[in-house]
Amino acid sequence: MPRPRRRLLIAARIGLLAWTAAALAAPSQAQTPSPSTAPPPSPAVTAPAPATTPAPTQPRPVARYGYEVVATYPHDPTAFTQGLVIDGDVLTESTGRHPSTVRRVRLSDGEVLTRRDLALQHFGEGLTILGDRAFSLTWTDGKGFIWNAADLTPLGEFAYSGQGWGLTHDGTRLILSDGQSRLRFLDPDTFAETGAIPVTIGGRPLGRLNELEFIDGEVWANIWQTDFIVRIDPKDGQVVGVIDLSGLLPDPVADPADDVLNGIAWDARSRRLFVTGKNWPKLFEIRLVPQ
Repeated sequence: MPRPRRRLLIAARIGLLAWTAAALAAPSQAQTPSPSTAPPPSPAVTAPAPATTPAPTQPRPVARYGYEVVATYPHDPTAFTQGLVIDGDVLTESTGRHPSTVRRVRLSDGEVLTRRDLALQHFGEGLTILGDRAFSLTWTDGKGFIWNAADLTPLGEFAYSGQGWGLTHDGTRLILSDGQSRLRFLDPDTFAETGAIPVTIGGRPLGRLNELEFIDGEVWANIWQTDFIVRIDPKDGQVVGVIDLSGLLPDPVADPADDVLNGIAWDARSRRLFVTGKNWPKLFEIRLVPQ
């Protein structure tokens, strides 16, 4: 997301951290967040969403995780990371700001192998690869792009309502986040919206879901402007795990309000997990540590 006013951003971050901590402290009780601890309202969607699956009445326990760093790799510090996918030794990444890009990057040394720039009016967002096609979003234009996954040759465009934040898939459906407390499902051929599900933690709505990755039947999501990744069960929308990546990047960033944790890539073949952030100079392979 682009930078809002600093005062509002700092207040939003403090509120979200306190609210998430409260939800984790009492995961067995469903409560309505108070105005003092709830995150600020997400931007309105321009079109009504389809019917959603009702939130379950009994919140599930939420597991907590820290991390260990397994390896560190270079990352382009000018890449405002929005979407991240890995296949072997090659990352496919989408970036925001202007010009926004989609690119193929060699993991070992961070060299950009292929780069495609979006038209300057577009602010790039999330990205995923399904089969031989890559799909990428834009923030407020309601327009997505289709690319050849092997070389990022443009293949077409698609439309969706509302904002685009993160994108992943479960093998049959595209899964989109729009900043609100829900996940939306799209047909990857027609791009019709086939459903949506509310996302909750301890019975409370959880918004600001940003970059997404589908891992072992769960949707993992960065929570924008925090050091948290959440693990979401896509069957009922409940958060079943929270990963705290505080302190992962020891180097100072140019803008702590904007250059935040964002980017999750899962190598299913070798079961390696990678994370990075917007304008971060490093990409990390990490291992989860239960707390």
